[in-house]
Amino acid sequence: MRIGVLTGGGDCPGLNAVIRAVVRKGVTAYGHEFVGFRDGWKGPLEGLTKPLGIAEVRGILPRGGTILGSSRTNPFKIEGGVEKIKANLAEQGVDALVAIGGEDTLGVATKLHDLGVNVVGVPKTIDNDLNGTDYTFGFDTAVNIAMEAIDRLHTTAESHHRTLVVEVMGRHAGWIALHAGLAGGANVILLPERKFDVEQVATYVTKRFQVEYAPIVVVAEGAQPLDGQMVLHNQELDSFGHVRLGGIGQWLAEQIEEKTGKEARTVVLGHIQRGGTPTAFDRVLSTRFGLQAIDAVNDGDFGKMVALRGTDIVRIPLIEGTGELKTVPLERYEEAEVFFGN
Repeated sequence: MRIGVLTGGGDCPGLNAVIRAVVRKGVTAYGHEFVGFRDGWKGPLEGLTKPLGIAEVRGILPRGGTILGSSRTNPFKIEGGVEKIKANLAEQGVDALVAIGGEDTLGVATKLHDLGVNVVGVPKTIDNDLNGTDYTFGFDTAVNIAMEAIDRLHTTAESHHRTLVVEVMGRHAGWIALHAGLAGGANVILLPERKFDVEQVATYVTKRFQVEYAPIVVVAEGAQPLDGQMVLHNQELDSFGHVRLGGIGQWLAEQIEEKTGKEARTVVLGHIQRGGTPTAFDRVLSTRFGLQAIDAVNDGDFGKMVALRGTDIVRIPLIEGTGELKTVPLERYEEAEVFFGN
């Protein structure tokens, strides 16, 4: 069997570990051949390929990013896109695809499977917002990066007696903000799942200063104030209909400074959360996902996504993973709120 592999959407620590596991087991255990499609769905759409064998995956386990490249290409927004993909797969002699990506990439995989393309999905996103799996790889690395940044910011905030607002990624789901904020001892955590009251945030900040400690506020990029609008970088949409977020941290810092009279600064972690070497947890999870994904392909069990349930890797329908985003339940947020203002 000749199998194509692609990585789509935002890059993420652990992508290379998945590619490595798929190829190494696929070649050594099953005797399959592989071809790498470059730059997400742009690869099979335009016939962009690169060799993918044992030699190509040596040494990539600790590397961040993806050796295949990525993009946010949506073939369903391109005239004749599906037909071009099918034609290029046939020309390359590709019998099946392993698609590694998040909501958008696997959403395309789901539609292609319904149209007759043999696809197996591997869930990837630092936001941890894919349904059907307890964790996605990349999330643990992003949380640890954000936590370390918060640890460092505590000391400079204390030295200058100022509020530091840390903006982290999270468009619709606040998993990174919640976990990094809890692990880093933040005084306020703001998530997209629950609109926040700026006056209440200012109260928490004031209480923190009253005990002679400087506050840290962690805010997800998709968080919104009560009766307010999401802060946007611009109004342009990508091919999947997403706007580019950014600016809530700076807006919030200005509000805090105005309402408390205390200096406030913003730190936007941005793509730092995506970059660099994956944690041990993400390397192991990525490897296990890759091994199970090639098993599914070898079994002809297409239209499935591998998922973590407890400590087991299972196969679930692709639609189950992409049909609805996994957001932070209210009770999880309320567990953290007990620390606010203390």
